[in-house]
Amino acid sequence: MNLTALFRHVIGLLNYKAESVSTLCCLQDCLSMSLHDLTAIFLEEILKVACFVRDSDKTVFERLQREFEAARASQTQEICLDGEQWNDGLLATIRERVHVEAERKAMQLPGETTAVTNLPFHEKITYRVGNKMICCLEGARIGIQYETSFAGEPCELFHCILESKSFLEKMTVIEHTIPFFLPIREAENDFLSSNAMKFIDYVGVLLQAYVDRREQVRLIKELYGNQIGELYFSLPYHMIEFVLADFNCKVTVSLRYADLLSTLPSVVSVLAWPIQQPKKSWTGAGQLNRKDYGALGRQAIPARLIYAEDALRTMSLPEAFAEIVLKMPEFLKETVPEQNSA
Repeated sequence: MNLTALFRHVIGLLNYKAESVSTLCCLQDCLSMSLHDLTAIFLEEILKVACFVRDSDKTVFERLQREFEAARASQTQEICLDGEQWNDGLLATIRERVHVEAERKAMQLPGETTAVTNLPFHEKITYRVGNKMICCLEGARIGIQYETSFAGEPCELFHCILESKSFLEKMTVIEHTIPFFLPIREAENDFLSSNAMKFIDYVGVLLQAYVDRREQVRLIKELYGNQIGELYFSLPYHMIEFVLADFNCKVTVSLRYADLLSTLPSVVSVLAWPIQQPKKSWTGAGQLNRKDYGALGRQAIPARLIYAEDALRTMSLPEAFAEIVLKMPEFLKETVPEQNSA
């Protein structure tokens, strides 16, 4: 695919995602411009779309947050559930309450304030299950508010709204404030139609794991930023790489998580690279003969820091970082004596 075709493809996607951004139409008329000018315009429009999407997400969050606050303010009871109390039967009860309330609203004439008497009265109850608050919203909707935390302190709130048209139809996700890079639609397809309770719980674990990984990275930047030379991570923080630059060698750390529910990495690599080519090969890295040395030239051979890899597999990132930094000088002294004496 050439550059012009690529731009056309991306423009089409942007128009699909943000049809109300009129400035995108102008970009389609610029395909005959020079590469430099086209790239500049393209990047400018990307920034505009990003701002539009960010503002839109903020508006949705604020509106849903007001709905949840109103539901809590009008509740007659809040029930905290534990263990087996949270089950499919309770979820069916919540769906029944939603449908009865929606039917009551539909039978009420505009401006009428008297209650419809031929329908059973249901209290307005909110339910707490772990880090989740579940409540009935207007319009045959079930709202789930996820409360995430880190190190015992509250973090972000996320919302997921399920629509329940009838007991004969499966529930669907009609609105949410979950980050776009987390697989909410895949979870909906996998779980919601067959086991709604599993879907609700899965999303809670998914969000908490994401916040855990993100906050661990934020904390090492805050505590050890002066010792980190480079830091890279994916949007869901399930791939993290950074470089330690506060030693007489370059230490590269690479973390991969088995899935988006994990808070500890499954694949870890920590390598110490000498800044200057040592006179001899590194301990444990194998011996170089003349032929190998001629092929590698001045390319350094790294030492694997197994103690650091073990720490990263079993501790949170800030704890492991502290352990690595504490033991690094002694480890390098024993493992790379040539580098320390250089």
